[in-house]
Amino acid sequence: MTDGTNPPSHPQPEPAPGSGGYGFPPGPPAQGGYGYPTPSAGYGYPQPGQQPNPYQQDPGGYQQDPGGGYAQDPAGGYPQDPGGYAQDPGGYPQDPAGGQWPPAAPAQPGFTKLAGPDLPGGSSQPDWEAMADRSAAERRRKRLWMLGGGVTVLALLAGGGTFFLLGGNEDGQDAQPSNSASASPEPEDAKEPAAYTATVAGDDTLLRDSYGSMGIRLGPDLKVSPLGKRFQVIGKGNGNSWGQSAEPVVDVTKSFTVTARAYNSAAKGSRIVMSQGDGESFSFELGVNEVNGKQAWIFRVQTGDKGAAATTRTVTAEGLSMVKTPTLLMATYDAEKKAIALYVDGKKAGETPVPPIWQAPGPLQLGRSKHHNIWTGAWQGALHSVKTYDMAFTEEQAAGYKEGKLEPSPKPTHAWLLT
Repeated sequence: MTDGTNPPSHPQPEPAPGSGGYGFPPGPPAQGGYGYPTPSAGYGYPQPGQQPNPYQQDPGGYQQDPGGGYAQDPAGGYPQDPGGYAQDPGGYPQDPAGGQWPPAAPAQPGFTKLAGPDLPGGSSQPDWEAMADRSAAERRRKRLWMLGGGVTVLALLAGGGTFFLLGGNEDGQDAQPSNSASASPEPEDAKEPAAYTATVAGDDTLLRDSYGSMGIRLGPDLKVSPLGKRFQVIGKGNGNSWGQSAEPVVDVTKSFTVTARAYNSAAKGSRIVMSQGDGESFSFELGVNEVNGKQAWIFRVQTGDKGAAATTRTVTAEGLSMVKTPTLLMATYDAEKKAIALYVDGKKAGETPVPPIWQAPGPLQLGRSKHHNIWTGAWQGALHSVKTYDMAFTEEQAAGYKEGKLEPSPKPTHAWLLT
């Protein structure tokens, strides 16, 4: 088979010398060639000085040679068909009675009957155009099959390697889809997710609130530092190791939860992770304090005016490793139960009933607290994943938060330095 662009070739034997060529009678070639008279005889040829008309047909058809057939080319016969299809070895036969063509044979498949005013009976010739169309269609089908197979293989490979990280992170928040794969192809102009930033764009001393609009201004010695691919703040334990919001963040008249991950590097003294309040005292504080001569984690609230010591309530977690130990702290206030609770690494350390908490007018503080109009508890160590909620976590929720299995995951009201 061929593709239709180069017809098959079947060479023919050369005619014997003097035979007249390819079934034509011997004899000298007719004047004018191919049965046409010389130009002087007319038949559509222009007269001297007249331009030829390329579209004018010979009104008489092909003129026969007096010897009984079409006149041969002076070179020795008709030229062969480019495709090499053999002619009848006996020449084109004539009817003895009138020199007419015999009835045409039925056309064969793949051939076209050529007929017209100059070819009364026509002859069977290959339909090169149809053959070329069939060949081109076959090539297109093969290309489509090959392309379709390749696309199928790629789709299967891509489907096997596409997945999402659907689990929660250690704080009980839903994880984001993995950047290494996607469940469906992205548009060409899709952009990569923006990298997490701890601070507000253009101001590296203002912590960015991931769930609200409450930034925290950092003091000179509470510095942002890398923590893997995220960030933390590190305090030096002096009077400049603090951070402060512009306004109060927690409504202490209602239920709330505050949480942070802390790394304490001070072996003694009071070290405050966060608090809220100013003026003469605090509304609440969460951090480290000395209890019975040893450091312990504490959550303390102020229930009376002007910071009177008799009006505070405290929950403690004693006997734990306090120094250079990463720790998840969580403190809650349940306005319905009128109770506060402290959780350390997802475990409940204690709970105590309280009267309503005093609502100090000051903002949220990182790394310090106000006692009798004096800033105390400068933080020494690292802090990150600082969050506030407008609900009181239960014991089960606190444990789920630690394991990253809190469902459904509550949404923070404010969050800074997420990991």
